[in-house]
Amino acid sequence: MLSDAALPVVEATLPVVGEHIQEIATRFYRHLFEEHPELLDGVFNRGNQADGRQQQALAGSVAAFAGYLVSNPRKLPDHLLSRISHKHASLGVQAEQYDVVAENLMWAIGDVLGDAVTPEVAGAWGEVYWLMANMLINRERGLYGAVGLTPESVYSTWRVTEKTQETPDTVTFVVEPVDHRDVKPSLPGQYVTARLRMPDGVLQPRQYSLTRADDGEHRVFAVKRVHSPGRPDGEVSHLLHDQVQVGDEIELSAPFGDVVLEYTDRPLVLASAGIGITPMAGMLSHLANAAAPRHVLFLHADDAIGTYALRDQVFADLGRLPNATAATWLLDTDGAEGLDAQQGFMDLRERDLPADAQYYLCGPLPFMQSVRSALIERGVPARDIQYEVFGPDLWLADFA
Repeated sequence: MLSDAALPVVEATLPVVGEHIQEIATRFYRHLFEEHPELLDGVFNRGNQADGRQQQALAGSVAAFAGYLVSNPRKLPDHLLSRISHKHASLGVQAEQYDVVAENLMWAIGDVLGDAVTPEVAGAWGEVYWLMANMLINRERGLYGAVGLTPESVYSTWRVTEKTQETPDTVTFVVEPVDHRDVKPSLPGQYVTARLRMPDGVLQPRQYSLTRADDGEHRVFAVKRVHSPGRPDGEVSHLLHDQVQVGDEIELSAPFGDVVLEYTDRPLVLASAGIGITPMAGMLSHLANAAAPRHVLFLHADDAIGTYALRDQVFADLGRLPNATAATWLLDTDGAEGLDAQQGFMDLRERDLPADAQYYLCGPLPFMQSVRSALIERGVPARDIQYEVFGPDLWLADFA
């Protein structure tokens, strides 16, 4: 871990670095793309850059990692490293790119903190960075090796065979491989990265959860059209909705993702809201195919029956499971009489929950924060609650 020389320096300077970490992250990305504009072509999500989420995520992860090294010098922040390494592997990040990041990050620290960055301070924070970077490089090497791929070969070409309008804003794509490469099997809850060329010629990557278990020949994922009031709408989701049709070809990565359903006999609770249903649908599909006997409780919240994506698939899979139940919350219950939905936001404070259950959450950040807090208050151990964040992880609940 941190050397004896670096540990006290990082501990002493952590408050001032933490105070300025958001500004450091902002200047880092600006300088990085000025020096290496090619990284915006196929690696970085420029939508997350535009709205500041990527800067927030970098700031939070660096601060969390450094703080963890200081407070837990003999342990590793496995959750943080696992989440980042899976995202990186799905993008085909290469080990050499960490050198480029190091150069620009240290420049940004010096640019923001000025004379406070003595050689001793620079050396200590350089050590923090390379501890984190080398751990990620090793994990990513293992992820590539596990599926027999390299960063250069993580993407392959797929042809759209079906396109289904689930709701006015959500479309499901079924795709089949174009080449004769082996289809790497996905695990329940994983995602793939779709990489598409935008009208200005720039490749843009986005991750989408797989919504059905693999059949050996196809992959299935759902895309919600992203509307961002006050900001540009999601360019990739709009392109997929409006322009990609049956017969078209797209690039997809091999499946990755660390929030994966464990096969145990413990009760299982899946709680989602909105498009957060997608990884849960994938998990249910795997369970249904295996006719899993475990107790499954599926909880979902949505705006209305018309926005409830993948509803038919989910309830069909629940019907294939011998011990599964469901509950639904809708803000507008008009037209949902057959669903027996409760009106309002999901509230688990009085809900009967199975003992010794494992929990998986996905949805908007306020939803997951509320549900996780309710579960913790009811005595559910934090280790039994996993959550999937779409986009950069701005929560880092495991470090809260």
